[in-house]
Amino acid sequence: MSSKIIPLHPSPNAQRSNESTSKAPSQVAFERKELLKILSVYGHMVSQGEWKDYAMDFLSDKAVFSVYRRATEHPLYRIEKNPALRNKQGQFSVIAPGGLILKRGHDLETVLRVFDKFRFKVT
Repeated sequence: MSSKIIPLHPSPNAQRSNESTSKAPSQVAFERKELLKILSVYGHMVSQGEWKDYAMDFLSDKAVFSVYRRATEHPLYRIEKNPALRNKQGQFSVIAPGGLILKRGHDLETVLRVFDKFRFKVT
């Protein structure tokens, strides 16, 4: 009867091979600073009674923050982060219900300024 010795700690070579083959994250998410900026705009619009609900989706290729006027409707706006567009047109975009891109850019704060004209609307 022979016994096989199994090391409890992997060899240093095994650790290096695992680091080199590590994959990209399986989903895209907003960073904390980005989420704080989005929630700041969301809070202003909720206080004005324009927006009522939101949803966040973290997919393999993009992160989406959807804004609703009522919970049972389609999203009023979508704020998307698509890292594949980082070096092209910008990874952040604001999309209207029909799919129209209202603003796209590299800086989230600049993209969110599209809501400034709605924030101070006098009726």
